[in-house]
This record gives sequence, C-alpha cells and structure tokens, in this order.
Amino acid sequence: MSTVVVSQTLPVPRAFTDPQQITSKSNANVEQNQQNLSIEKLYMARQIGGATWSPDGKTIAFVANISGRNNLWLVPSEGGWPTQLTISDQRQTGPTWSPDGKWIAYMSDYDGDEQWDIFIVSPRTGQVVNLTRTREIAEENPRWSADGRYLAYTVKPKTSSVFEIDVFDMLMREVKHVTSGTPQDQFNTDPIWSPDGKWIAYTRQQAKGTDSNIYIAEVATGQSTLLTPHDGESIYYANDIAPDGRKLLITSNAANAYENAGLLDIASKKISWLTNDKWEVSGGNFSPDGKSLFWSANVEGEVGVYLHHLGTEVTKELPLPRGVNQPVGRGSSFSHDGSRLLYNHNGPTAPGDLWVYQLTTGKSRQITHSLVAGVRSEDMVEPFLVHYPSRDGKWTISALVYLPYNMVRNDQNAAMVYVHGGPAAQTMNSFNRFVQHMVNQGYLVIAPNYRGSTGYGKEFQHANLFDMGGGDLEDVLAAADFLKQTGYVDAKKIVLAGGSYGGYLTMMGVTKAPEVWAAGVPIVPFVNWFTEIQHEDPVLQQSDLATMGDPTKNADLYRDRSPIFFVDQIKAPLLLLAGGHDPRCPHEESQQVADAIQKRGGTVELKVYDNEGHGFARVENQIDAYKRAADFIKAHVPPAECGCSLTE
Repeated sequence: MSTVVVSQTLPVPRAFTDPQQITSKSNANVEQNQQNLSIEKLYMARQIGGATWSPDGKTIAFVANISGRNNLWLVPSEGGWPTQLTISDQRQTGPTWSPDGKWIAYMSDYDGDEQWDIFIVSPRTGQVVNLTRTREIAEENPRWSADGRYLAYTVKPKTSSVFEIDVFDMLMREVKHVTSGTPQDQFNTDPIWSPDGKWIAYTRQQAKGTDSNIYIAEVATGQSTLLTPHDGESIYYANDIAPDGRKLLITSNAANAYENAGLLDIASKKISWLTNDKWEVSGGNFSPDGKSLFWSANVEGEVGVYLHHLGTEVTKELPLPRGVNQPVGRGSSFSHDGSRLLYNHNGPTAPGDLWVYQLTTGKSRQITHSLVAGVRSEDMVEPFLVHYPSRDGKWTISALVYLPYNMVRNDQNAAMVYVHGGPAAQTMNSFNRFVQHMVNQGYLVIAPNYRGSTGYGKEFQHANLFDMGGGDLEDVLAAADFLKQTGYVDAKKIVLAGGSYGGYLTMMGVTKAPEVWAAGVPIVPFVNWFTEIQHEDPVLQQSDLATMGDPTKNADLYRDRSPIFFVDQIKAPLLLLAGGHDPRCPHEESQQVADAIQKRGGTVELKVYDNEGHGFARVENQIDAYKRAADFIKAHVPPAECGCSLTE
C-alpha cells in the first residue's frame, strides 16, 4: 500500500477530569420556563431524517415526523414552507431521487418490524408504487444507476442472516441477483453504482463487526472482485466512486487502527491515505467534477466536515455551526452542479435540521426549523466533556455530563446514568429530548462512552468482545462513581437508564450492583443471552454468536451475563418499555423480567407498544413512553426540592 498523508490536526475540545471542577451555571429564567421543556413539547419538536437533492437542485426531499409519522416531505432548497409528499401510518426512510427527476425511491416497513419494502413516489403527482411487495423479505438502501433505469438494493429473507444485492430494472420490471452465496456470518451493504452502470461497489462485513472488505461486482455477470485483501482484522468501507470510475473514496482503520479516509485505486488495489488521525474520520463524496471530495471527522462526539481539493491537496474545515454536522443526501451530499453541500446539523440544545452550505460564499442556510413554540435553546444545558479512569485502570472513559442550571453543590441532588445502545455506538454531543427534560426537572445526567463504543479506535471498540456485560458494565458503574465525586449528588438517588444494549446494561447494573441504583428504566432491552439468540433476527444472531461465542461451549459466560438469572438481587423499582414487533430485542425479553419480579413481590412496571419495533417511531408513543419514564423516576427518586411524592 502506498501512503500519502495530508497534514491535518483536528482540534480537540477540553475534557474535565476533576469532578469538582464542573459547576452549575446560573439561569434566572429556568423555574418559570420548566413547562417549556415538557415531554409533550420536546417530542413535538420535529424529527428530521434522511434527505435527497432533486436533479435540478431546486428541491430537497426529506423524512420528517411533522404529521406524527415519518413521511416524505418536499422543501425548496433555498428554504420555505415544506409540503407533505407521502401520507402513511407506517414509517418511511432512505429517500433517493432518480436522475431523471421522475421518482423518489424510499423504504417502509410494518409497525417497526424491519421487513422493509422499496417504494417509489412521483414528486409531481404523489403516486406511490410498492416495487417489491415481499412481506417476508426485507429490501433496503435503494440506489439509482446514473441513467435512472435500475435500482440496486440489499435484500434479506426474514429467516436469513445474509444481505445480498439485487438490481431492479424499472423498464422491464425484472430483478437480477448481483451477489449470491454469501456466507451466513457475513452480509453485503451499501451498493454504489459505477458512472457507466456496468458494475457496483459494495462492502461485505463480518457479523462480529471487526472485519470487512470492499468488492466490485459486474452487473451483467454477477462476478465479484475483492479490492482489499488483507491479513488480520481491519475495517474497509466503500463511500463513493470518482466520476471517472477509477477510484473509490473509502473509510478504513487499516493504517493506524483508527478509521481514516483514503483513495482506493481500483486497477492497482493500492490505497492513498487522505488522513492519519486518531479519531473517527468518515469518507463522504466526490464533487460532481471529480476535483474535490469531503470527509467528516468525529472528535469526542462532535462532527466537523472537511473539503479536500485533489489537485492542490489543500484541505479546509467548513465553517459550520458547532455540534454534530452530518452530510446527507442519498447518492451525494453535493448538489448536482457541485455548488452546494447538504447537511444535518444538531447540537445539545437544538434538534437536527437540514442546512445547505454554499461553497462559493462559505455560508450556510438553515432549511428546516424543528423547534416548536415555547421550546427554546436557551432553556437547555450544554454538557461538560469529562474523562475518568476505568476501574481496572486499562482505559480512559469519555462521557458527557449534563448539569442543571442553579443546582446547589450539597450532596442532596438526584442523578441519572444514561447508557447508549449499540454497543458499537457513541453518545454524541447531540440533541437528546429525554435527557434535556430530566435535566430541566433537576437531575444531573452522565452519559458514558463505555468500552466497546465507537469513536475511540479499534482497540477500545473491541475491548468488550467476549466480555459483554463485564468491563463495559464496570465503566458504567465508574460513571456513577464520578457523579458521587462531584459533590452535587446524593449517592442514594442515582437512576440507571438506557435503550437496546443500554437497556441490557441497565439490567446488568440493577442485578450485579443492586446497591448503587435507586431506580432503573431499561428501554427495549434483552436480558437472557440464551433466549435472545433463539428469537432475534438472524443477522443479529450471527453477530451475538460472533461476540459471545457458542452458547453451549460458553454456557457459564452466557448465564453469568444474563441478568434474568439474577433478578432476585434487584432492589430498585423498574420500568420496562418494549416494542411488540421488535426483531432485535423481542418484547418477551422484558416480559421475562416483569414476570420474575412480580413473582417475588418486587416493584416493576411493563409497557409494550404493540405497533412499534426496536424503539418508538410514532409521536404519541414517544410522548407516552418518555412521560412514563420521567414520571416513574420522579415518583421513586424525586429531585431535590421537587415537591414530588410516591403517591402523586
């Protein structure tokens, strides 16, 4: 491999290491504005999803829940009043505009079951066509060929663990299989068309998530060629193809064990590295003329965007608002004439909105406006970035600490440890409705990025493999230690909450360290590795087998890391929230816990949302779920001077 490193130093924000140095700020308006941050108002703030440029650059199609459902909307690219394009009770995502402008392809499932179909809608008439109509087969990630005749997408039968790549001929209404016979512990993702439409680049991932490769496949023959042969485990992702079809923009951790951007020459299979940073860099898109490209860089949970000119090798950071800036746009984030870049911006005090960056002027324009009346950014808090040592001394753990305004440092306040899912994910410095509500109600919140999280390199991300619920749980417990050392928190008033794998760690926490927690709120958790592997989607089954080992050979580990076997240790009251159609953490997992606790006379509440999947998409269910959670926490662990009581 050849290496060309672009000189670049990513700015790193200051992290606090002394718990006593984080200090509550004064705000005279907080008390009178508490209702401005009610659950009802926060969850009525718009949630903006994927987006796509029209070919003429005049319109943006995007997903939003303005109607209470995730449907498709249109808005002028200069800003203006959005118009609803699709009306459906089911969630929709992944819009991508056809090159001829006649159709927008997208995907939709059924009550959150992740059995996606591919649809197309006319942006002119609103006519909707279901292209696939396969109730027991999921089709995802549609991508148009440059001539607009073909759609490539990934496809997986419900009982399979493998995603293959198919191509749909819009003219002949025929399906062609581009890949087939992929091993059951691998799957194919993100098909990208070559400019001439003759081949497709794609990424093939191992179920464990620690290794992947880039291939190109001839559409006519289905013959695939490996572009990234390597020894050991490394990640390679294909991001985009150059307009001349000769190079791929990729993301890989092969150079230094951290994800970086590079150019992969298709003919020689050699990589020229564009970055060599020890943060998380992600490749983006080539400009339409092929002279420039961009990548984004995640540094301690904040994301910036960098534009790189290939001729001069000059790189500049785009002057975007501070926070999490994610380029969006199926096909490309660049407008078709290359003059503008579409991105989603959000931060701790503002929800995600679409913005357009003008490359000639260096200025951004906000296109969507998600905050509703009465919800003000100034009433919310920005978190402190903190670092603390892991209990075993192996790692420095990064976390965000949200400190309420006007809080008194008197060891009497309530607090919450809020645990992200994944586990290969990261708590970003982004908008979190539930956290901001709880902070506004008087709770100090810490959100740790425990070992296994993304954003901190290969070694850190792999540190919980075959140790799930072990060292990562200790990192969560160390977050509670940090809270106690601030001088703000009553050690007997700490709540543990999280969703998905965070829900699992919540259950591990209340069973393995019951004396630490005053209440627990596991959201869409799993609690039993044996039953989880039996009942979950086959893709996740392969992932869990790859990260926990064989359930028969490793039966002792499976049992020790399954909180259902330690329910008798729980002291904290629990509220469990689950989705009736969840293919990832089936609601039976939560039911096991509720039944076991009720049998022994403990305090537990369970709410299953029958028309939801893994997480809640319908606004009324989001409001109900997080209001339940907030009310449950306030009843059992009232904040200082809140006036709450167990009987309210």
